[in-house]
Amino acid sequence: MLFVKSEEDCPEFLAGDKTLLKELIHPNNDPIEIKYSLAKGKLAPGESSLPHKLGSSEVFYVLSGAGKAIIDRNIIEIKAGSIIFVPPHTDQYLINEGKENMEFICIVEPFWTHEEEKLTKTL
Repeated sequence: MLFVKSEEDCPEFLAGDKTLLKELIHPNNDPIEIKYSLAKGKLAPGESSLPHKLGSSEVFYVLSGAGKAIIDRNIIEIKAGSIIFVPPHTDQYLINEGKENMEFICIVEPFWTHEEEKLTKTL
């Protein structure tokens, strides 16, 4: 089955880690059978997500902005074009140190659920 959707049709919401998200494709919201979800995230300049972990693996692709990804106490410089794989059950958060919004695409497999996202203490 062919499926087409526009980002404009995806409402923005605040995730538990304080990242603004748009679920672009999610099997709970869309009439497709997939095992992953695809979202677009955003952090304003000077902001960071809260430390958290998922039971799923994640791949981030940074579209704009610059800062750091903190993954299990590893500090990784990120900018537009950076790709980060985060294994399941890994402490993580992002920091926007730039002067523009940090925007990124996020693929979560198995698909993201609010209940699965667990906030952790600072790393």
